[in-house]
Amino acid sequence: MGELLEKVIRTTEIREGGGLLEAEQANRFIDYMWDATVLGAQVRTIRLRGDEQEITRMGVGERLMRVATEAVDDGMNPGVAFSKVSLTTKKLRLDWELSTETLEDNIEGAAFEDHVARLMTAQAGQDLEDVAINGDTRLTRDPLLKVFNGWRRLARDGGHVVDADGGGLSRDVFNSALKAMPRKYMQRRNGLKFFTGANLMQDYLYSLTSGTDQFTQAQGAAIVQNGGATAPGDAGWTINVASFGVPIQEVPLLSETQDGDYADAEGDHGEMWLTFPQNLLWGVKREIQVFREFKPKKDSIEYTMYCRVGTEIENKDAFVVVKNVKVA
Repeated sequence: MGELLEKVIRTTEIREGGGLLEAEQANRFIDYMWDATVLGAQVRTIRLRGDEQEITRMGVGERLMRVATEAVDDGMNPGVAFSKVSLTTKKLRLDWELSTETLEDNIEGAAFEDHVARLMTAQAGQDLEDVAINGDTRLTRDPLLKVFNGWRRLARDGGHVVDADGGGLSRDVFNSALKAMPRKYMQRRNGLKFFTGANLMQDYLYSLTSGTDQFTQAQGAAIVQNGGATAPGDAGWTINVASFGVPIQEVPLLSETQDGDYADAEGDHGEMWLTFPQNLLWGVKREIQVFREFKPKKDSIEYTMYCRVGTEIENKDAFVVVKNVKVA
């Protein structure tokens, strides 16, 4: 992965100030950023040519078939319903600086500048994922997170919201989410996925352990045997955590420091999502700019990267949020 980035943002290629990356460079740069995230490989990622793009969405009703009467044309021709989802991007910037002394004194020598560039690009991917998940224009304390509404805010405003009322992450929470999902989407149950934060995931795993620290199918964790192991917990067993047959994805950047909005709420809270991963849209404009400039008065090199990103949910009706899930 490091070699890939060197081909994309090698410092020797932007010695003269830098600017707009070429199309192939931009695509590889975007690939690298998404590879550095948890959700980049799972959600629907879109490379935009402009600042805004409309995504065509099509769907059908729950029931289209009708009783056929011989030799009778009832004149009814139900069709596919088309709608559009608008994906709008916002311009973001990443800056970093290296002093001449740092470049001269480090043990990596000339390669150190490229090494820092790789680290900063990976950090850019994580920061973009943070905004994509937790962005909320109603926030006042964080200038970055309030740039646009991320999936969490969009789902809260337009999806199906279930209240855990301060309960921990448990089979009851997963069950309530599945019950809240409209039945027409449950026909594609094998494509659904739960998403939750790292601490809530750990709370759930801890609740599943018995005195022998073993998971059981009845407790909601799917155990897959590999390599001839004979018992759960032995070497060769892989634990794929699921609930009611639906996989659970840990998302470390999903906020878990929320205040509960139920009576007598205290402590930290998170939430759990249920949706199709491809229902989450994450767009990045392909015109990415990277600048490198030496500042004589500071005796340092400044880097600046600009990109435009945006998020949307294709079908909010196929999204369930369980809020007020208490972090132990």
